[in-house]
Amino acid sequence: MAAAYRSGRDGQSPWAAKIREFRLAFTGLRREESIAGYLFLLPNLIGFIVFMLFPILFAFYIMLTDWSLASAPTFIGLENFETMINDRLFWKSLGNSFYYTFVAVPTGIFIAFWLALALNRKMRGIIFFRTVYFLPQITLTVAAATIWRWIYQPEIGMINHVLEWFGIDGPKWIHDTKWAMPSVIIMSNWQGIGFAMLILLAGLQGIPEEYYEAASIDGASGWQRMRYVTLPMLSPAFFFVIVTSLIGAFQAFDQFYILTEGGPAHATTPLTLYIFQNAFTFFKMGYGAALAAVLFVIILIITIIQWHLARRWVFGFDEDE
Repeated sequence: MAAAYRSGRDGQSPWAAKIREFRLAFTGLRREESIAGYLFLLPNLIGFIVFMLFPILFAFYIMLTDWSLASAPTFIGLENFETMINDRLFWKSLGNSFYYTFVAVPTGIFIAFWLALALNRKMRGIIFFRTVYFLPQITLTVAAATIWRWIYQPEIGMINHVLEWFGIDGPKWIHDTKWAMPSVIIMSNWQGIGFAMLILLAGLQGIPEEYYEAASIDGASGWQRMRYVTLPMLSPAFFFVIVTSLIGAFQAFDQFYILTEGGPAHATTPLTLYIFQNAFTFFKMGYGAALAAVLFVIILIITIIQWHLARRWVFGFDEDE
């Protein structure tokens, strides 16, 4: 007893020693696990730094320079942004991006919603129809745009050929300044509508049937069930689709490059294509980076506005909360 007491007073009791050994072993184990975890993350971290972080930081640097790739960058400050203000094609391409985005996105989401409603049924062959509507989504944009470029041909295109059966003289589509942008929007929605439809269909299938039964018992009509049950319950899905669709529309490039190459008369030159032309056709890398920075700010502002508005119509928070 006296020895145990003395060992306890000296802090060297058997239990204290065991606890200390356990703590040291546990600390060592945690350290080894942490090192292993960082090693597993290291390839992804290196890829992020090399292929994302460094290009982003470098882009912020070269947008303040005059660089043609043939010589070293020359620092010019905000001169690229001053040039941008007086650049008529910049404002034209910016307007085209807004035109494309705020026509294609609402139209596509509207059609996708009604398609989701139509496909949210228990009937024979419904999986086949869901697959058919989603197939264009997994088609390469370049391949789809190449096919649609042939479809839009005024003389030999399939659309005008069908219109001739009804005595209608079809437009020139992508060769007409008035029809070129609507033509790109039609092709883009044909290809991308399957993604929005799938998200909204998943949201519809997540709504409990009890809500519709309760609304029916209360005497709600079909429109009232849609307004007070379907649409509110689908608000998170709508929010996701709207945000991702707006970002994707502002970044659209392939369909414009393949279908129209920005023509005719720059009627279908969005900001993304104008960035590409300045950077890799005219070799104005600094000016192209400045245009890309403007596009980044526009997408960031629109996304922040969407998140702010979502506090009320998606998450149900009041403005003062």
